[in-house]
Amino acid sequence: MRVPLSWLREYVDLPATQTGRDVQAKLISAGLEVETVEHLGADLKGPLVVGQVLTIEELTEFKKPIRFCTVDVGQANGTGEPQEIVCGARNFAVGDKVVVVLPGATLPGGFSISARKTYGKTSHGMICSSGELGMGDDGSHGIIVLPPETEVGKDAIELLELVDEVLDIAVTANRGDCLSIRGVARETAIAYGLPLRDPALLDVPAPNAFGYPVQVSEPVGCDRFTARTVTGLSPEARSPIWLQRRLQKVGMRPISLAVDVTNYVMMELGQPLHAYDRSLVQGTVGVRRAEEGEKIVTLDGVTRTLHAEDLVITDERGPIGLAGVMGGANTEIADHTEAEGTTDIVIEAAHFNAVSIARTARRHKLSSEASKRFERGVDPQAASAAAQRTVDLLVLLAGGTAEAGVTEVISPSAPHTIAVAADHPDKVAGVVYGRETVVRRLQEVGCDVYGQDELIVTVPSWRPDLAEVNDLAEEVIRLEGYENLPSTLPKPPSGRGLTHRQRLHRRVGRVLAGAGYVEAPNYPFVSEQVFDQLGLAADDPARRVVKLVNPLNDEEPALRTSLLPGLLGALRRNDGRGSHDTALFETGLVFLPREEQRVAVSPPVDRRPTDEEIAELNAALPDQPRHVAAVLAGSREQAGWWGKGRPADWADAIEAARTVAREAGAELVVRSGQYGPWHPGRCAELAVVSDGAERVVGHAGELHPRVLKALGLPARTCAMELDLDAVERVGDAIPQAPSISTFPVATQDVALVVDKFVPHADVEASLRDGAGELLEAIRLFDVYENAEQLGEGKKSLAYALRFRAADRTLTVDEASAARDAAVALAGERTGAVLRS
Repeated sequence: MRVPLSWLREYVDLPATQTGRDVQAKLISAGLEVETVEHLGADLKGPLVVGQVLTIEELTEFKKPIRFCTVDVGQANGTGEPQEIVCGARNFAVGDKVVVVLPGATLPGGFSISARKTYGKTSHGMICSSGELGMGDDGSHGIIVLPPETEVGKDAIELLELVDEVLDIAVTANRGDCLSIRGVARETAIAYGLPLRDPALLDVPAPNAFGYPVQVSEPVGCDRFTARTVTGLSPEARSPIWLQRRLQKVGMRPISLAVDVTNYVMMELGQPLHAYDRSLVQGTVGVRRAEEGEKIVTLDGVTRTLHAEDLVITDERGPIGLAGVMGGANTEIADHTEAEGTTDIVIEAAHFNAVSIARTARRHKLSSEASKRFERGVDPQAASAAAQRTVDLLVLLAGGTAEAGVTEVISPSAPHTIAVAADHPDKVAGVVYGRETVVRRLQEVGCDVYGQDELIVTVPSWRPDLAEVNDLAEEVIRLEGYENLPSTLPKPPSGRGLTHRQRLHRRVGRVLAGAGYVEAPNYPFVSEQVFDQLGLAADDPARRVVKLVNPLNDEEPALRTSLLPGLLGALRRNDGRGSHDTALFETGLVFLPREEQRVAVSPPVDRRPTDEEIAELNAALPDQPRHVAAVLAGSREQAGWWGKGRPADWADAIEAARTVAREAGAELVVRSGQYGPWHPGRCAELAVVSDGAERVVGHAGELHPRVLKALGLPARTCAMELDLDAVERVGDAIPQAPSISTFPVATQDVALVVDKFVPHADVEASLRDGAGELLEAIRLFDVYENAEQLGEGKKSLAYALRFRAADRTLTVDEASAARDAAVALAGERTGAVLRS
């Protein structure tokens, strides 16, 4: 919300010495987020005056049209002679009043003006546009043309109010009252301890039976609808300069008098309004829910298909406006430049349900100044005053006549009252304010307060955010000053630290970072189409998702069941931006719906929920195991003078999974597998042994080419994903220090011939079991396939076996016996034979 200081001073008698910075400090202390103070015209220096165009000579010998003008600026140039000026704009004519900057002046941005020769003529100054004066968009896209009655030679800096300070306030979602000059003025008056001249305190005629007919069929969505009619408006009437300038300063573009007046009153009082061309409205104005599939063309020229929950304004033809969001094009006020302008206007000032308007605005992706206010809370009691203010301005500025008829359709409602202990703010803040301070501060924000030890507080209509006792306590605390609250550092009890799960999470992050991976946290939202891109089977459990009722993005309404979609998207973005050698990882929760769907009950807010209530809430939530995933593409080892480097491959993905398992104190069973996005010939199935049975906890390897094409990923992209919670459960929570033996190691190499379909993991497990306790380590160092030497369908697996005893030096016979036992068991289980 942009608030010009000059406008603010109309309602609060601020001391003349107070600058925008001073007001900013006061409002920040009161809890408003004043982000910046803009100094309009800070580097502007005159002479800048009103001139009248006397003659225009068209210079046609140049590539673009140029005009050589003489302009009467009165005595502003010291001679009274016409000023000769070269100008390229085309939107003014002889006799028009324009803004002229004379030599010696400085325009915004430090642009100095002097007489200079251009296009064969000497130009003594400039005829100015709104952009050159830093005024903002006035819709003209050219030179400022002033009203004919403007006095020649008048100081344009004062006339156009070019020097001002504008406070830019970031209004939080709960303070809709501050989306108006009235609301900010109220906060300013409280901060300075000054009286407020409330612009909503107007004499408003009582409703009668002569007003424009209105039918509200949806009182829940629209609890108040005021309609007023003004006739006989002059179609040629234009918004005065002061009104246009105020709209420009708050960030709005002047359009036409009727529209400008409704926008002005909205910014002044916070009540959105809409003006209909009475000649285009047919019959009774109504408020109802839209029929599914109904269409309306809004003022932005877009045809919108309506939803059954949309609230619409109608006449006998159907929808003429999207309630609280934007009007319809079929009742639009005609611009003053049109031959037949609007002369009779129906003014709408209504109060709509905040949730309904917010959903409609998001559903149609149509955020407007009106919807922004309604969804944050508008003062329902201000509707009639806003309508009256609009009528008064139209009568004053366009010579219209206010009809005697006043329509008000109101759904009865009682004011909101809250019972609060007088010392409740004291308990919340840890500061003794006392009853007198509490009552005074609540009255300053507009509350009616009665009672002694227990206060009965009636909340003002413009503060719908004051819903319960802590809201009232917050008002007292912020107005007394957050800076006056004592600072108390928390004292954590001794003996507590990170849980084992938290420590493992950190260790996994550190070890993957040490292995060259970069952590890339992603949003937990996915589209269901990504499962098709990942090649998951139609009955894959990962396709069962939890959908959000109000997703941030309609295209990603589901919670993730895998970390890979987010990581692969991050890898694609990095690759597209030139980072081709990429290794990323993420640890985070995935969300798996339970077989039995339960509805969560609302927990109590007046006490801590019981353990049973918390357990019931948890039972209604989806399972949320923690996963770890990694993706990599490009070079794993860079090329250089030391060698050729090495591209990332499936083995790196498997090693990342083993690295994670080692940190958890668990051992992975790695064997050939086939699942979803992985290449069937380069996919490892990862399992752990729990209670004597194996459980698959993830996969690793190279992704399928079809998946790479569907997701736009680089060739040979590899990935791994593990259920970290499952790995943690089978791991050893106690870190094991490596044992160092003083006895030498005995190494035995064996080459075993097996069928091609026999997994290396099965052969290795057999060797490990057969070798017994003397085996310290086993490593596969060669795989060889040759049909002529080994036979058709055979392969050779060469292993290095390391044997060591903890209490003695092994003899050759002991090491050979352990090797032979290992080979024998491998032959029994897998059919392996020693290669000759």
